[in-house]
Amino acid sequence: MKYPVALTPTEEGYSVCCPGLPGCWSQGTTEEEALANIHDAIHEYLEVARQLVSV
Repeated sequence: MKYPVALTPTEEGYSVCCPGLPGCWSQGTTEEEALANIHDAIHEYLEVARQLVSV
């Protein structure tokens, strides 16, 4: 499944969040790094959600 993300330039690089997953955000010094980081964050978020549902 694909989730849209919001990428925002900051003084330090880029901030990125996934509006469809509350609290799922990341950052990076470059746009590419921020997008790679949010990709990992989304996967980790969904893994935790799956674990919580199966408990």
